Amino acid sequence: MRLIAIETCTEMCSTALWVDGALDSIEVRAPRQHGELILRQVEELLARAEIARSSLDAVAVGRGPGAFTGVRLGLGVAQGMAFALNCPVVPISTLQALAQQLVSEQPDTPPVEILAALDARMGEVYWSLNPVVEGRAQAAPEQVSVPGQVLPAWRGAPDRGIGSGFAAYPELVERSGLSEERLYSDALPRAREVAVLAVDAWERGGAIPPEQAQPVYLRDNVAAPPKPREAGP
Repeated sequence: MRLIAIETCTEMCSTALWVDGALDSIEVRAPRQHGELILRQVEELLARAEIARSSLDAVAVGRGPGAFTGVRLGLGVAQGMAFALNCPVVPISTLQALAQQLVSEQPDTPPVEILAALDARMGEVYWSLNPVVEGRAQAAPEQVSVPGQVLPAWRGAPDRGIGSGFAAYPELVERSGLSEERLYSDALPRAREVAVLAVDAWERGGAIPPEQAQPVYLRDNVAAPPKPREAGP
């Protein structure tokens, strides 16, 4: 299988190419430069692999949640490529891909449960609690909330935590119950993990026509501050 993956939902702009089990990627932290970089990254990866766009079986994309502009850009590029190539799109959760990054980098001691959290601005975080099964972070319900409402108060700490939400909000660290050595707060979603998860999704029939691919924002309004909320239990 040949698949290109795009992830632009945060300040990380990244692309990955999967060719029959071999994975190559480009990752650049470049806020506000994604539109200039993403297609160049695609062309560079194809050139390095010496394959044509027309040989691709699918286009995978991180479909959010994340920065509104980044989510729209990535999905738009993925849909445009897929339409041009007459191939399907495989949308992958940004939070699931973030959790998978931790699994991929710790294959010898994989966690059982990962709290993935991204800074959603305006005093909130995007988060999900992803179980790990056979080396893959599983899809999980995604939420946006103030840090004090992340995780039910009655449950114990997950095995690991990953994402910019922990760096942005110290109260989230306290809420999670995770020690410093179990936190990876400088991590951002990458196309490498989008590609890995997309291959699995493809095999399960998760590829869809490009016009059916939809962004996941979790929050409708980015202009107004969040409404006051009662503290979580």
